[in-house]
Amino acid sequence: MSHRSHRRDFLKTSTAVLAGASMPYWFTSASNLALGAQSVNDRPVLGCIGTGDRWNAVGPNALEFSDCVAVCDVDAKHKEKGRDRVKEIQGKKGNAAEPEMYEDYRKVLDRKDVQVVTIVTTDHWHSKIAIEAMQAGKDVYCEKPLTLTILEGKQIIKVLNETKRVFQVGTQQRSEMSANDNKIQNQFLKAVAIARSGRLGTIKKVTCGINRGETSSEIPKADVPAELNWDLWLGQAPMTDYLQGGFGNNKSYPESRTHYEFRWWYEYSGGKMTDWGAHHVDIGMWALGMDNSGPISVEGTAEHPVPFQDGMPTVSNRYNVATRFDVTAKFENGAELYIRSEGDNGVLIEGTEGRIFVNRGKLTGAPVEELAKNPLPESLLKELYKGKEPKGGGNAHMQNFFDCVKDRGLPVSDVYSHHRAMTTCHLANIAIRLGRKIEWDPKTEQIINDKNAAKWIGREQRKGYEINVSV
Repeated sequence: MSHRSHRRDFLKTSTAVLAGASMPYWFTSASNLALGAQSVNDRPVLGCIGTGDRWNAVGPNALEFSDCVAVCDVDAKHKEKGRDRVKEIQGKKGNAAEPEMYEDYRKVLDRKDVQVVTIVTTDHWHSKIAIEAMQAGKDVYCEKPLTLTILEGKQIIKVLNETKRVFQVGTQQRSEMSANDNKIQNQFLKAVAIARSGRLGTIKKVTCGINRGETSSEIPKADVPAELNWDLWLGQAPMTDYLQGGFGNNKSYPESRTHYEFRWWYEYSGGKMTDWGAHHVDIGMWALGMDNSGPISVEGTAEHPVPFQDGMPTVSNRYNVATRFDVTAKFENGAELYIRSEGDNGVLIEGTEGRIFVNRGKLTGAPVEELAKNPLPESLLKELYKGKEPKGGGNAHMQNFFDCVKDRGLPVSDVYSHHRAMTTCHLANIAIRLGRKIEWDPKTEQIINDKNAAKWIGREQRKGYEINVSV
């Protein structure tokens, strides 16, 4: 189903939220539900949920278009840093107000003045916060990868359709960056346009190079830092010991289960498969024209740093996501998408009449060299950019989001296409964890012919942190 038909199927009022699901506590009055209908000022009111390292870019970018009244983080040091950064930026613009600080994100969602939220938390918190933000009438900018499981993507889409919020995913490659010594702007968008325009002939193969995952030594138990709410940080993930060791591959953070290093634990993330896959697999499926569909099968091989049994790690004090992998996703039209840890980081797009390679520094291939004489149609670029003129530059992705907040349009990195890209990544992880081919029906969005594997589209959530949305 296309994003246009999804939008036509939106419910006619934003008050019809999740019939049968438990009502979140912050819906204390009818005025909360009316938030979706209020007019959006030139500078919407912003709440920032998660103010760790990645927020250092996302937060200031959002503050170019909005005014922040609340910052939230389960780490008090991050929270205070976020407050100070907001005060600094807004103070230079003559806004001396100090944002309120919160540990519990629900307190931000409970504020009737907050119209827009940024969600820059660990991966395993993205979906629950985003769903509850939409239910509370907020528009959402959420960092990638949006989901921890395929089921979470389906839940988000259901709530998005019901609440009609504006939702941008932080896959900035769709809007920003430049290549070939800044001679080519928006190289990923242009690579997709080259593929979709037929200049490569029929696209047969896309290869996404996303680098290896990280490993660790044995990480010892440690006291939870006084500034961190460990229970709230874990959220839906199982309760476990806090671990912290020495500095390994990352010189900024010690080996642990938390800040930045959470990426290397299946409990909280999907490793490189979802961390970089959220970028490059997204571009690959966009180029294939499969951004609102999916593969029919996924299979591959992988190396993990710890032993696995029935798809689950048997060691709890070392990183456990795949370090090396080679995965093939096959589509109904015969095209194939490869996800590999080896080779150049980037996306190689191959058709019957040519090939191009694109990453964050270059866009190469004969069809690229011909652009000077035969430029891409502006109408095609605009169509791929969801009806808006692609502007390029370092903050184009956030600008696209706030433009859509004003006109209620569909952002360039919409939830529908991101869910499809993440589904491919999640299927890849299921395949390499179980060690067998996974068959997928992209229409019903179900794993077929394998009852055990079909259970892996979701996962058990810790009591009190469940996502209460039936699909």
